[in-house]
Amino acid sequence: MAITVSLVALFGLVLFFLLRSKTLGWGSAFIAIMFGFFLASTGASGPINQLTHAAIDAIGNL
Repeated sequence: MAITVSLVALFGLVLFFLLRSKTLGWGSAFIAIMFGFFLASTGASGPINQLTHAAIDAIGNL
């Protein structure tokens, strides 16, 4: 768990700087995929899924 959280932090930080510097390419796509992969294995995946479902339900009710 500690390794997963640190990898999420590392990939998130790298992705943040890549997006901020507008350096988009294959490398940043890989970073984004790895960030999502490691984020899904943390405890944050449950609240993120609930938030996504709530947003989809809210859009459907408009």
